[in-house]
Amino acid sequence: MDRIISLSDGDSSLELQKYLSSIGEEKLITLITQSALKGKIVGVIKAIFKGSPPTSTEGSERRLLLYQHCIPLCESGDVHSEVAADVIGLLMLETHILTGPSLAKLGELFVKEIKGGKITNGKSLELFPTVLTAMTACEKLSYGKGELSGEEFKKQLINSLCSSRWDPQCVIYLTTMFRDVPLSSDELHFLVEKVLRMFSKLDLQAIPPLVYQLLLLSAKGCKKQVLDGIISYFKQQDINQHEEQSHGESVDLEVQSIPQDQLRHVEGTVILHIVFAVRLDHELGREFLKIIKTSYGDLCPFSVALLLSVARIQRYEEQVFDLLKGSIIKSFKDEQMLQGSKFLQDLLPKHCSVSQMILDTVKNSVFGWDHVTQGLVQLGFFLMDTFGPKPGPFGKTTEVSATVARTPTQLACKLGGQVLLQGFKMHEAIRGEILEQVLNRLVTKTASPVNHFLDLLCDIVTSAPMILLESSSKVTETFDHLSYLPLATVQGLLKAVQPLLKVSMSMKDALIVVLRKAMFSSQLDGRKSAVAGFLLLLKNFKVLGSLATSQCSQAISSSQIQVDVHSRYNAAANEAFCLEILSSLRRCLGQQADVRLMLYEGFYGVVSRNSQLASSIMQTLLSQLRRYYEPEQDLLPPVKLQPCITAHGEQVHIQEPLAHLVSCTVHCLLWLKNMRRSTNTDDDDDDDDEDEDEEGYQSELQTILESMTKRMIKSEMEDFELDKSAEFSHVSSVGVKNNIFAVLVMGLYEVLIEYNFVNANYSKIHFEELMELFNRYFKLWEIQKDKSGKGRLPSNKTPRSLLSMGFISTLLTVLFRDSSQSREEALSVLRSNGEFVRYSLSMAVQKIQQLEETGVADGPDGQRSDLTFRFLCEMTSVLMWRYTNVPSAVEDAGKKDKRSSLSHLCLEGLLRIFTTCQQRYPDKMPMLLTSIGNSEDVAEPEEGDGMSYFYIRQFQRALFAQLSRGEDDFNSKEAQLLVSILSVLSLQLKPSSQQFVQMITWTVKICKETSFEDSALSKGLLSLLFSLHVLFKSPASLLLELCQDIHSHLGDIDQDVEVEKQSHFAIVNIKTAATAALLVFSQIDKVLDEVDWLIGRKKNQTASDKSSPEEATQAAGQQDPVEKAVTLQLGTLLTALNELVQTTLQLGTCTITLLRELSRTYTILTTLVKYYIQVCATQSGKLPARFEKLVKLSGSHLTPQCYSFITYVQGGDLCGGVDDKKKKKRNEVNTVASSKLIRETKAIPNLIFSIEQYEKFLITLSKKSKVNLMQYMKLSTSRDFRINAATLDAALQEQDDSQEAVSQDAEETQEPKRKKRKQ
Repeated sequence: MDRIISLSDGDSSLELQKYLSSIGEEKLITLITQSALKGKIVGVIKAIFKGSPPTSTEGSERRLLLYQHCIPLCESGDVHSEVAADVIGLLMLETHILTGPSLAKLGELFVKEIKGGKITNGKSLELFPTVLTAMTACEKLSYGKGELSGEEFKKQLINSLCSSRWDPQCVIYLTTMFRDVPLSSDELHFLVEKVLRMFSKLDLQAIPPLVYQLLLLSAKGCKKQVLDGIISYFKQQDINQHEEQSHGESVDLEVQSIPQDQLRHVEGTVILHIVFAVRLDHELGREFLKIIKTSYGDLCPFSVALLLSVARIQRYEEQVFDLLKGSIIKSFKDEQMLQGSKFLQDLLPKHCSVSQMILDTVKNSVFGWDHVTQGLVQLGFFLMDTFGPKPGPFGKTTEVSATVARTPTQLACKLGGQVLLQGFKMHEAIRGEILEQVLNRLVTKTASPVNHFLDLLCDIVTSAPMILLESSSKVTETFDHLSYLPLATVQGLLKAVQPLLKVSMSMKDALIVVLRKAMFSSQLDGRKSAVAGFLLLLKNFKVLGSLATSQCSQAISSSQIQVDVHSRYNAAANEAFCLEILSSLRRCLGQQADVRLMLYEGFYGVVSRNSQLASSIMQTLLSQLRRYYEPEQDLLPPVKLQPCITAHGEQVHIQEPLAHLVSCTVHCLLWLKNMRRSTNTDDDDDDDDEDEDEEGYQSELQTILESMTKRMIKSEMEDFELDKSAEFSHVSSVGVKNNIFAVLVMGLYEVLIEYNFVNANYSKIHFEELMELFNRYFKLWEIQKDKSGKGRLPSNKTPRSLLSMGFISTLLTVLFRDSSQSREEALSVLRSNGEFVRYSLSMAVQKIQQLEETGVADGPDGQRSDLTFRFLCEMTSVLMWRYTNVPSAVEDAGKKDKRSSLSHLCLEGLLRIFTTCQQRYPDKMPMLLTSIGNSEDVAEPEEGDGMSYFYIRQFQRALFAQLSRGEDDFNSKEAQLLVSILSVLSLQLKPSSQQFVQMITWTVKICKETSFEDSALSKGLLSLLFSLHVLFKSPASLLLELCQDIHSHLGDIDQDVEVEKQSHFAIVNIKTAATAALLVFSQIDKVLDEVDWLIGRKKNQTASDKSSPEEATQAAGQQDPVEKAVTLQLGTLLTALNELVQTTLQLGTCTITLLRELSRTYTILTTLVKYYIQVCATQSGKLPARFEKLVKLSGSHLTPQCYSFITYVQGGDLCGGVDDKKKKKRNEVNTVASSKLIRETKAIPNLIFSIEQYEKFLITLSKKSKVNLMQYMKLSTSRDFRINAATLDAALQEQDDSQEAVSQDAEETQEPKRKKRKQ
C-alpha cells in the first residue's frame, strides 16, 4: 500500500503502471479492502487511477475492477461512512472517463445489487446517476447479441430496475438517487407509480422521509400523481382504521393493524412536509388545489387537514376556504337530493359525507396537529358567518327559536358550530380565540340574527364551565355592551352564561352593576334587557338550600373558586341579594307597558323556581293591582281603565297591561295554593308567621278576584265607556283608545274565566257564573271584530288569548272526554253553550299555532318544552277523540252559519300539532301518537311505523267518508285538512316498509276514482301523491299519464284535431286541469334537477377518469347504468311535454311556466350532448342507440310542436269561436295582459335560444361521432317573417264589409267625404 502511494507521489507514472500490472487482481482487491478498513483508501484510489490510463485495455479493466469492488464495499457497512463518502466522490470524478462497455457493466452491476437487496446504506447509489449520465454520451453499447445507443441502454436499465422487486429498505435511497437521474416523462411516471405502490410495504415511520424525497422528485414533474398517491395511501389507512374499529379486531390476519396514534403522528409529519414543499413550489400548490376541485367527493380527513394547513399560506387562504365551502354545501345538497329520490338512491352508491370527514379531522387533530387547529377555527367561523341566518327585510332581525337543521345552509352553519365546539374541547391553545370571536360577533352583529352563536356559546359553557372561568374577563367585557344589544341577544347571552354566574362572584357582581345602569337607560330595549337579566338571576339563585349538584356538576379545580362557592351560597346572602333585585324591579312598575309586561310574564317563573320570594312578589303585585282596582263594592266596573292609557300628542298608548297584571297575580296565586296543598299533606310544621303573612295577601287577593268576578258579570259595555256604536278603527285616536279598552276588558274576562274554573271545583253555580263571564266576553269580541274591520287599515285577528296552555288542555279534556257522573250536571252548563265550546277549540288552535311559529307559548310554563309537549299530547288525544266520535255529517246538518265547524277546528288543531311536533320535537312523534292511543275506545296500535300507519288509516277512512258524500254534501276544507294531515303523518313511514307501499296504493286509488271539481283538493291529493311517489320510484311515467289527462280535458291548440279521450286520474278534470298542470310543471322541474345533477356527476367522473383508458374501453362495450337512466327519464319527459305543448293552456302563468320548462329541457339536452362530445373526445366508441332515439324524439316530436305552441301563445286566441260579447271582451283583456307578461318574462326568446344551442352542439357531436344526428331535425320557419293566409283573408274581408257599410251610410246622409290624411 505504501509502495503504491509513494509511486503515485512520484513524477513517473510508468513505474506505477508496471507495479500495478505486476500485482494480481486478487491481491489488488485485498489491498483496496485493507486500505479502506484502515481509512487510507483515498490515496490508493488516486494511485490506481493514475497508474491505469483509460486509453489502454489493461488500465480500463483495472478501473472497472476498482469500481466493481468499491461499490459493494461501501454498501457492506464495514467501511466508515466518511471514508465511503470520499470513495464515492473520487469514483464520481473519474466516471466520465470510463469506456462504454465498462459503463454498461457498471450499470448492470448496480441493477443486480438493487435486485439482490444488497443496498443497505445507499452510499453507492450516489454514483449511479453519474454512471447513467456518462452512459448517454456513448454512441453504441452491446446489449444481448446486438447494440444499442447509450440513451437507449440507459432506458433499458431504468425499465429493468423499475420492473424488478425492490427491497423496502432501499426505496428511500432509490428515490433520492433518481432525483439526479435525467428521466423522460414516461420514465418518471413509471418510477413514481412504482414508489407509490411500495408505500404499503414500508414501515410506517419510513413514510415521512419517503414523502419528502418524492416531493423533491416532483420538481421534475408528475406533481398530480405524487399528491394523489400520498392522499390515497392515507385515505386507505383511515378506511382500514374505521373498519377495524367497527368490526373489532381485523379478520384478515395478514393485515397488520397500525396503532392509531402512530398513524396520526405520521400524517401530521407528512402534512408538514407537503406544506413546506408548497411554500417553495407554488406549482405544486396549484396542482393540489386542482386535485381537490376535480374530486371533491373523494375528500378524506387527511386531505381536509392538508387543505387547512395549506390555508395558512396567505396566497392560498381564500381559495382553500372557497373550495371547502363549495365542497361542504355541495355535499349537503347531494345528500338532500339522494334522500328525496328513490330513483337516485337505486342508481348511485352511498354518498361520502364531507361533514363527517371534517369532524374526523377535528378528532384526529388532537394528536399534535397544531398546524391544523388554526385552520379549523377559521373554517368554523367562516361556515357560521357565511351560512348563518340572514337579517329579514328592511334589516329587521328575525329571531326564531331554533328548529332542527334541514336545509343545506342550516346544516353547513351547524357543522361550523360543531367544529368550533369540538376544537374548544380538545385544544387549549385556541379556546381563548374561539371565545373572544364568539363574544365579538354577539356584540358587533346587532343587525343580523346571532342565535347560532348563542347556541355555540351555550354548548361551550355547558361542556366546560370551569375552563371559561379562566377567560371570565372577556365575558365581563361583553356585559358592558348589554344595554345596546337587541333584547333577544341579551336573553340568549345571559341564559348561556348563567351556569358561570353560580360559581363566579366577580362575574355576577359585574353583571348586576351593568343591569342597574341599564335599568335607567334612555333606550327601551336597554331597560327591557335589565328586566330580563334580573328575572334570570331571581330564577336561578335559590334563597334556601345549598347549590344543587346538577347545577354545579363540573369538577372545580381552583381552591379559590371552591371557597367562593361555599361562602356565597347560603340562605341569608341569597335572600338579601334577591330582595335587593326585587326592589330594583319594583321601579319598573312605573315604566312603559312593554317593560311592565316583561315583568308580569317573568314573575310566575320566579315564583315557581324560587318559592321563598313568593311573599315579596305577591305583595308587589297586590300593591300594583290596588292602583287599578275599585274597592267600593257597589261601583261598576271593578277596575279603573283610564289610568291604563296614556297620550302623546294625538296618539294613545297603553300604559298598564292590566289583564296581564291580573293574569300574573292569578297564576302565582294558584301555583302557591297548589304548593301549599301539597306541602300541607307532607309536612304540617310550617312557620306560623309566614303562614299568617301568606294567608293575609292570599285572602285579600281572593276577595278582590271574587268581587271582580261578580262585578264584571254585572258590568255592561257602557260601564267601560264602550258602546255598540262606538268607533273601533285603528285610524283615529278614539278608535285606538276603544280598542285598547276592549282588549283589556276581554283579557280580564279570560283571566277570570280561568281563575273561576280552577276554583269552581265542578260546581254548577260557579260554572253558570263562568258562562255569564264568557257571554260578556263574546259579546264584546263580536262588536270589536265587526267594528274594527271597517277602518281603512286591516283589523287584527283575535287578540292573543291570556288563557294558559295547561288550562286550555284541561278545558278540552273536561268538555269532550270527562264522563264521570258527579261532574256531568256541572259540565252540561259548559257543553250546552256552543259558542264556548267553539271558543275553547279556537283558543287551542291559536296556542298550537303560536307554538309552531315561535317554539314557545304565552302564559305560565309556555317556555318549558317538556310541559308544552305534554299539553300537546293531551290536546291531540282529545281532538282526535272528538273528530272520530262525532261525525261531521251530523254536525253539518244543523249548521246555519258560515263559520268553520267544530270538526274542522279539531282537524286544524291536529294538523298544527303534527306539524309542530315534526318541526320542534321530531324525535318525539311516536310518543305523541302513543298518547292518542291512551283513550279507551281506540285499540292499542303497534309500535314504530305501525303506530303511524294506524292513525293514517283512521284519517284515510275519514277522507274516504268525505269523498263518498257526493258533491252537494262534500266539505272541501275538511277534505283538504285531512289530506294535509296524511301528508305530515306519511313522513313518519319508512319508504322501505310495507305500510308505505300501501299508503301509495291507496293515494293512487283515490286520485284515480275521485272526480270532484275542486282545485284545492286536487292540488292537495296530487301533491301528496308526488311526495310519496318520488320516495318509491321515479315519477316520470306518472307525469306522462297526467299530461295525457290534461291534454284530453283541455283540448288541442289545433281546433281541427280531436284529442283521444283518456282519463287515468279522475281527479284531473276540466276544472282542475290547470291546477294539475302547474303541479306537473313543478314535478317536471324536480325530475330535470335530478337528471341535470346526474349528468354533472358523470361529466366530473369522465374528467377524472381520463387517466384510466382500460375503464374507458370497458365502458364502451355496454352503456353505463347512469347514462341509460338519464336517457330513459328524458325520453319519458319529452313524451309528456309533447302532450302539454299541444294543450290549450290558459295564457298567463301556465303558458309561461311551460315555456320555461321547455327551455330548461333543451338546456339539459344540450348538457347531455356536451357530455357525449366529451366522451367522444376521450374514448373511441359508438353513441348509445338509446341516445340516438332520444335525439330523434326531440327533433321529430317536440321541436316542431314547440314552434306551433309559440305561435299559439303569440296569437293569444282564447275566444274559441264563442260569440258571447262579455266573454270575448274578458278574453281580450286577459290576452293583452298575458301577452304583456310573456313579453316581459322573455320566455319565448329564451326557448328559441335553447333549441338553437341544442341543435348547434348536435352538429358538433355529429362531426365527432360520425353519426348524422341532424337528420332528425327540421328547419323551422316559425321565427321568419310569416303571413298567415287565412287570417289575412278574414281581415281583408272584414275591412271590405266595413267600407261598404260606411259608403252606404254616406249615400243616405249625403255627407261630404273626408279628406285622407297624408301618410
